Amino acid sequence: QEEKKQLTLKVEELERKLETTSAQNIEFLQVIAKREESIHQCQLRLEEKTRECSSLARQLEMAIEDAKRQVEQTRERAASRERAAQSKMLDLETQLSRNKTELTQLRRSKDDAERRYESRLQDLKDRLEQSESTNRSMQNYVQFLKSSYANVF
Repeated sequence: QEEKKQLTLKVEELERKLETTSAQNIEFLQVIAKREESIHQCQLRLEEKTRECSSLARQLEMAIEDAKRQVEQTRERAASRERAAQSKMLDLETQLSRNKTELTQLRRSKDDAERRYESRLQDLKDRLEQSESTNRSMQNYVQFLKSSYANVF
């Protein structure tokens, strides 16, 4: 009976341990369930964030491509403007060169014309002076003739 009593006590003690272990198991199962739910929620949030990141990455790629296109278009416009400016500059330089050449020719023509007119003016002055001299001589001769005729008559 003593042995039975000890065995009964042992069984009771084992049953208490079993109940305690069962209670602990239930608690652990509840903790595991909560953790699994938390993990599931985290996975859902992770998937949502992953989708959001993918969307943002696509938007970023599109924005980068758009920016590259705009930069390329701006470069092309700047290059076109630069070519147009270079062309205009060359045209203006050519026109300036022609104008300088024409100005030089006009100056030469003006100088030649001035020399010719100076020469012609000098000729006319010389002829005028010669004419005046001849005129004076003739007046002197007429004066001489007048005085000669006045003396004769």
